Amino acid sequence: MIKIRTIAIAATAIAWQPLAMADEYEGEAKLAQQLANPVAALISVPFQLNYNSGIGPADDGRQWVLNIQPVVPFSLNEDWKLISRTILPIVDQRDIFPGAGSQSGIGDTVQSLFFSPKVPTAGGWIWGAGPVFLLPTGSNDLLTTDKWGIGPTAVALRQQGPWTAGVLANHIWSVAGDSDRRDISTTFLQPFASYTTPTAWTATLQTESTYDWEESEVQVPVRAIVSRIVRIGVLPVSLAGGVTYWAQSPDNGPEGWGYRFMMTLLFPR
Repeated sequence: MIKIRTIAIAATAIAWQPLAMADEYEGEAKLAQQLANPVAALISVPFQLNYNSGIGPADDGRQWVLNIQPVVPFSLNEDWKLISRTILPIVDQRDIFPGAGSQSGIGDTVQSLFFSPKVPTAGGWIWGAGPVFLLPTGSNDLLTTDKWGIGPTAVALRQQGPWTAGVLANHIWSVAGDSDRRDISTTFLQPFASYTTPTAWTATLQTESTYDWEESEVQVPVRAIVSRIVRIGVLPVSLAGGVTYWAQSPDNGPEGWGYRFMMTLLFPR
């Protein structure tokens, strides 16, 4: 009798195991789709490491940039939320122009605030808009613009099934700072599309184009990234890696291929 009961318990546990794994995958896939939404009600802390080369007139400069990008949503009322997105770069670069040597330190911070409805529109659109600020936090003359900046930012996207597609944009004008440094007027445009599988893998294709209106220069890096949600203990973490191809860049900008690696800590509510 005891053996029969033991066998029954073991069989039940084995039968429930695939269901438990399916529930876990479903939860992680939902997290992956939330992460693909820049204005989701999800606290996350991405650590984004980028490598670029071919910088400068001699094409021998190289640069590592670690962007620390905490995203924190706040509930304003029953209908609206506020999402704070911060980008703090930590830079290590060498030979970005002849005689430049090497620099390591903090770059300028970009702070965005998105006011976003909690519910998508009747057509399924998710959107947010608000101000963006440039803060001259750079620790070295070659790592800062020495300018304070402000402008508008907005994002719009749709999520249908496993697909997420949309665009994020901003424009920053300098409003104060060192008068000896050149003024800033730059437009940033990031169209993106991603596909998330039931097992929490996500493939993303995007560009992060910047147009400098003062210098009439454009940068167009095209990025292909693959990520997956895993768990470290009970903490969900997104691990990602991908490649960058500089389709267009100023004469002194990066060229050829680059790389991106990311680890994002997720704190679902």
